[in-house]
Amino acid sequence: MFTNIILNTDSYKSSHFLQYPAKTTTVSSYIESRGGDFKQTVFFGLQAFIKQYLLTPITQANIDEAEELLALHGVPFYKEGWQMILDRHQGFLPLEIEALPEGTVVATRNALVQVKNTDPDAYWLTSYIETALLRAIWYPTTVATVSWEVKQVIAHYLEETSDELKQLPFKLHDFGARGVSSHESAALGGMAHLVNFQGSDTMAGIIAARKYYGATMAGFSIPASEHSTMTSWGRDNEVGAYANMLDQFAQSGKLFAVVSDSYDIYHAVTEIWGKQLRQQIEESGATLIVRPDSGDPKTVVLEVLDRLYAEFGGRVNPKGYRVLADCVRVIQGDGVNLTSIAEILAAMKAKGYSAENIAFGMGGGLLQQSDRDTLRFAMKASAVEIDEQWNDIFKQPITDAGKGSKRGRLAVIKSGQAYQTIREDQRELGQENYLRVVYRDGELLVDDDFHLIRQRSNHE
Repeated sequence: MFTNIILNTDSYKSSHFLQYPAKTTTVSSYIESRGGDFKQTVFFGLQAFIKQYLLTPITQANIDEAEELLALHGVPFYKEGWQMILDRHQGFLPLEIEALPEGTVVATRNALVQVKNTDPDAYWLTSYIETALLRAIWYPTTVATVSWEVKQVIAHYLEETSDELKQLPFKLHDFGARGVSSHESAALGGMAHLVNFQGSDTMAGIIAARKYYGATMAGFSIPASEHSTMTSWGRDNEVGAYANMLDQFAQSGKLFAVVSDSYDIYHAVTEIWGKQLRQQIEESGATLIVRPDSGDPKTVVLEVLDRLYAEFGGRVNPKGYRVLADCVRVIQGDGVNLTSIAEILAAMKAKGYSAENIAFGMGGGLLQQSDRDTLRFAMKASAVEIDEQWNDIFKQPITDAGKGSKRGRLAVIKSGQAYQTIREDQRELGQENYLRVVYRDGELLVDDDFHLIRQRSNHE
């Protein structure tokens, strides 16, 4: 919506060029999760930001627009600094950005990104870019982390109750597009979820993965109904609505989903699906996925499983858990979050049902119900070069030790199997720094494809 990166910041940033010590030439800052709801993060999203915003140079029109707007807004504007970037660097931001490989699963309180200016006259630029850069990191990384945490829960119950771990990539489906604040959020969040799973109805995420990470097709979906299409047949002809779904989509080897709680989910499962349409379902060779969409998720899921098993039968797998006949499955897409998924799967296991029987659709809990404090993200300056001398800078508020920041230029190494952030000058000879230079002065230096990012996430 807004393409002028000069204005992609907080208002108060425009006055900061006047606030640094004399002879300041370089400012180095880093981005980290300072903790929060999870012990680790799945780093993701930087490449999309670089391609969208940093590979297009600023123009004279951008500078003129910013000059006019900020004068009216009541804050200083460093026109000379931006004019220097346009004239000396052809409009490309003179920055160097280092980052961990995207898809890396790393403990919180480690540096994910480090950035510094490359032109001494642009010392003010490092922190100026904070607003846009931090936002570009915290949101997709948080969504990728939430999705990854759900994946661990589902993987645990699949391993406990089945031998079908190959189903895992399709066990959490993204239903979140309509519940986010913007189309860009849907694109970034939907793409972040796809680092861990391959099921999505968020088209914007599919397109973003293709545009920014070269994924020909990062996610998949199936034909599915909604309440408007089912209730349009009227309550007295609910069976007609379901029969039409069978006529349209029940093809051998195919899956399709039908929301079945418009009136009475239990009647729909037992009487309509289980009796009136059972033979047609079984003979089609397709898999009907029944979707409850109201009530207490744990209670409803167990009842639906019991009724489907009673009508369609099933088998007991090698681990001793019941699996529905191949022609029916369940997807729960209402009231779904990390906690409720764990509760549902635990209840299923306790009642003897395999996790093979169910998939989940997650909307707001996946793409919207997180903020910057979910993982306590921050970007902080840690070193400044003044008169050719590097100096550590940091914050250490006595009122909140958790907001203390790191000092010096940083590196991320591996200590055993764990990542560890250290001062760059403490890195031993030959010790690998996992912070790679990915951008410098308008050039993208690392262009990872989506498959590789998925591999990193899965490896961890």
